[in-house]
Amino acid sequence: MMKKALFMCMLAAFVMVIAACGSNNKNNDKSPENAGNGVETTGSASSQEVVIKASSWKFDKQEYTIKKGEPVKLTLESVSGVHGIEVSDLDVKLGSGDSKVITINDAGEYEFHCNIQCGTGHKKMVAKLVVE
Repeated sequence: MMKKALFMCMLAAFVMVIAACGSNNKNNDKSPENAGNGVETTGSASSQEVVIKASSWKFDKQEYTIKKGEPVKLTLESVSGVHGIEVSDLDVKLGSGDSKVITINDAGEYEFHCNIQCGTGHKKMVAKLVVE
C-alpha cells in the first residue's frame, strides 16, 4: 500500500513538471523582444491566418507564404505530440495551441523550427515562412 501511494505521488509530481514545461509565450502590442527586427506584434484583427500543424517530426507544409506589411494570425496546432515553433530571425515563439497576430515588414524567407525536444526526428522539424 505504501509503495502504491509513493508511486502515485511521484506520478503526480512528474505530470506537474511536464505541464510546467509548456510554452505560454503570448506577446501583445509590439513587445520589446520583437522591436527593431521588422516584426510588429499586435492585438488587432488580421487579414490572413496561417495554421501550422505539427505532428511526428514534421510540419504539414515546408513553406507558408504571407504578405509583407499585412497582419497575419499565426497559430500552432500539435496534431500529435507536443511541439512549439521558433522563428529565430524574428524572435517569434509559439507553443502548442498558441496564436499570435504579427506583421512582418521585411520580405524574405524566415526559417523556423520546433523548439520543444519531441523525439528522435526533432532536428528535422524545420520549415519556412515566406514573406512576399
